[in-house]
Amino acid sequence: MEEFRNDVRHWLAEHCPETMRSKGTEEDWVWGGKRATFTHPDAKVWMDNMGAKGWTCPTWPREYGGGGLTREENRILQDELARIDARAPLLSFGISMLGPVLLEFGSEAQKREHLPKIVRGEIRWCQGYSEPGSGSDLASLQTRAVLDGDEYVINGSKTWTSFAHLSDWIFCLVRTDPDVPKHDGISFILFDMTSKGVAANPIQLISGSSQFCETFFDDVRARRDNLVGEVNKGWPIAKRLLQHERNMVAGMGTQGAPKSQEHAIENQAKKYTGEVQGKIANADLRDKITRHKMNSKAFSLTLRRSALEAKTSSAPSPASSMFKYYGTEQNKGRFEVMMDMLGAQGLGWDGDGFLEKELSTTRSWLRSKANSIEGGTSEIQLNIIAKRVLELPD
Repeated sequence: MEEFRNDVRHWLAEHCPETMRSKGTEEDWVWGGKRATFTHPDAKVWMDNMGAKGWTCPTWPREYGGGGLTREENRILQDELARIDARAPLLSFGISMLGPVLLEFGSEAQKREHLPKIVRGEIRWCQGYSEPGSGSDLASLQTRAVLDGDEYVINGSKTWTSFAHLSDWIFCLVRTDPDVPKHDGISFILFDMTSKGVAANPIQLISGSSQFCETFFDDVRARRDNLVGEVNKGWPIAKRLLQHERNMVAGMGTQGAPKSQEHAIENQAKKYTGEVQGKIANADLRDKITRHKMNSKAFSLTLRRSALEAKTSSAPSPASSMFKYYGTEQNKGRFEVMMDMLGAQGLGWDGDGFLEKELSTTRSWLRSKANSIEGGTSEIQLNIIAKRVLELPD
């Protein structure tokens, strides 16, 4: 594997722009799609380079645009990306949620149509799951899809649809049979967000951002061959996708500064609270930062061990609920520590008395409160852990 590592290191040296070798901010994240925006022209270069190589989805099969890497090769790639502090070339619900589901349940035509576009960042996807009356009880959803010739006619609404107003396509749960038990009449379908009858209205959050939407479908027509799997058999697909989503959300718990800035939070704490003999002056804050870093490291190693142990299958398990629960608590805890560090400077909303970084941290702290809701509430995760992991009686 040393030869492969050397090849990866050489390729990255040539194809990863120097400007992309830093963590960046949330505004720098690249989501791809037809309306993609780039805060720096090198961000598009980096996305295009990695997409052409298939390394935005390194373990996906090459015939669908992926990198075709083994797990061991992918670990080497991730190590080398971390070594140079390379930022993610592309964030995508297509990569983290839909793609793995299409690989497992999609038709050959669906894989060839959608997966290469996901790899190259050409299409941005959103998720149509939750509804105004169907959140934690997702299987009670009421959005209807009625077959009309070679098309389904879809009516209903979804809520908390992340980035629906910026997305090109949606993967959506619809009720195709209202007369059977609720879990049995659900189908999983894909369609274009520019279709006639689709409306996405952003919802303003307490943080001031509006990344979630209310999404309405009024006689929207979707091709019959865009149905993934069998009609009325969408619930197992929906559950599998939720496992992938929870693994993605769990990654929040390992977020932090890149290697070149691993002491950044300590340095910031010294700036705000002072230092004594090279240490953060506030002993309580120093303890919180240390504990958080230890927990993040332990969690990161646990995720890695879990991946190594899952040698026979790439499909996630109910343990994804454990990781999602712990990861979101870690992320919320990270922002609590940062707010403790800022003190009164964390109380600003705008104005000259606050740095942009301080204002951004405050808004991110408010946004983090939703972590224990999105991807399935913490209560739902604890129920799954009790039933599917610990096998406790009902």
